[in-house]
Amino acid sequence: MTHPDFLWRNPDPKPSYDVVIVGGGGHGLATAYYLARNHGLTNVAVLERGWLAGGNMARNTTIIRSNYLWDESAAIYEHSLKLWEGLSAELDYDLMFSQRGVLNLAHNLSDVREGRRRVNANRLNGVDAEWLDADEVKKFCPIINVSGRVRYPVMGATLQRRGGIAKHDHVAWALARKADEYGVDLVQGCEVTGFEITNNRVVAVQTSRGRIAAGKVALAAAGHTSVLAAQAGLRLPLQSHPLQALVSELLEPVLDCVVMSNAVHVYVSQAHKGELVMGAGIDAYNSYGQRGGAHVIEAQMAAALELFPIFSRVRVLRTWAGVVDVSPDASPVIGPTPVEGLYLNAGWGTGGFKATPGSGWVYAHTLAHGRPHPLAEPFGLDRFTTGALIDEHGAAAVAH
Repeated sequence: MTHPDFLWRNPDPKPSYDVVIVGGGGHGLATAYYLARNHGLTNVAVLERGWLAGGNMARNTTIIRSNYLWDESAAIYEHSLKLWEGLSAELDYDLMFSQRGVLNLAHNLSDVREGRRRVNANRLNGVDAEWLDADEVKKFCPIINVSGRVRYPVMGATLQRRGGIAKHDHVAWALARKADEYGVDLVQGCEVTGFEITNNRVVAVQTSRGRIAAGKVALAAAGHTSVLAAQAGLRLPLQSHPLQALVSELLEPVLDCVVMSNAVHVYVSQAHKGELVMGAGIDAYNSYGQRGGAHVIEAQMAAALELFPIFSRVRVLRTWAGVVDVSPDASPVIGPTPVEGLYLNAGWGTGGFKATPGSGWVYAHTLAHGRPHPLAEPFGLDRFTTGALIDEHGAAAVAH
């Protein structure tokens, strides 16, 4: 039983498990939860080298949406959004999921054409989407500056009303608590240092806390996945970049939706507590440092203040960065690897948080059955040799 003073146990690792999940962030915890809930697999360990959800899960801007362009992307993100809509009740924990609407602004004719195209594609895929002109944008979000006298005038926006935000800590805690209740071992302070591979099959992981035998090993370590895979002799088509964000001092409620702009690159929401949460694009260089360049913040602030002159005297409280893993087509990689028994869930780039329940659902199914879930089939590693790419660069309405 869980100790009454804690949400979950803090067990020592057992000598062996049916499934070992490497990475105790949102995707790893969701995978463990759905392995137990959907497939009855509870002899499972989640290994986290630091503390649960201390990586990207604690460092993202918590935006949730499913308005992606391509059919394959829309399907998996919409599946995730539908799971989000019932997740607080299912996990018996208030995730502070707020469907306040997500605006993607258009600032030039190219943006307008892309936005309208995406709205039509979303509707064909059963994803809610609307096109707003500048006046309608102003009506939906009164504090946006829609003047025609600025460098990048707002010419319109797409709107997904079902999109919004959730509280990242609560999501991780709720998934961890439920997985623990099913008997899953959540092992913190346990770094995977190598893989034991026999006849091209993984049979165990070497860790800072000893050898752990495994029937299957599931990687879910975001920006560090390629480093782990290299220890198993795999070279993955992933690049890791810092993605930084910042929060302001606490404010009274003034922004009741999420606003994203690709052209000037900033996205802004107001957290339940009152701070503005802002993000921008990834830093161009490859790095595993959880910090970003000052020039990105400078451009981000300029964009934010042009869109929201009301924030001109607001102070920045703190900045930070996560480490995101970006694939060549800016879409995730889910499924088996050339090493038998070794599975991969990576390449989510800047879209990892919103995919948390959907990713866990399809990854758990893939692990339980030894073959990809239908929603995951298009996202296999083989697409980089067949050429069947799912190119979401820019098409996702946010540059990766």
